[in-house]
Amino acid sequence: MEQNHKLALAQGKDLTDGEKYRRLVGRLIYLAVTRPDLAYSVHILSQFMQAPKEEHWEAALRVVRYLKKCPGQGILLRSDSALQLQGWCDSDWASCPLTRRSLTGWFVLLGLSPVSWKTKKQHTVSRSSAEAEYRSIAALTCELKWLKQLLNDLGVEHKKGYTT
Repeated sequence: MEQNHKLALAQGKDLTDGEKYRRLVGRLIYLAVTRPDLAYSVHILSQFMQAPKEEHWEAALRVVRYLKKCPGQGILLRSDSALQLQGWCDSDWASCPLTRRSLTGWFVLLGLSPVSWKTKKQHTVSRSSAEAEYRSIAALTCELKWLKQLLNDLGVEHKKGYTT
């Protein structure tokens, strides 16, 4: 999906067969479980399930074309990498043109393997980009703490801190 593309402001014609759009987005949601590169696009597309427009359908087809051009981008779990948690996060302040809520995204690696990622709207409207970033960092920190505890429960010692 193109950068700064605002599907929420689509004013085009309603899609004649909304069920077709919902089926396609449902399949993309299923694929996003193992394809972190789809998380943002699927997050955006899934907001228009009730009344999709033709522009939304075209955006969903762009994601399908991307998938066809980039096969094999799934998760590779490597046994030779250190079990160090590393996390990255970012926010997009007031990115939703309708609600002005910010967007949070994070990505966590265990060694060289992706284990957790998410893109979601923040629950409240942030008053500044710094506040949106702090909310994003807080969400990532909670995820890292949970993953560290999960590793401990599985008997994997994680003595080092995490990298963010």
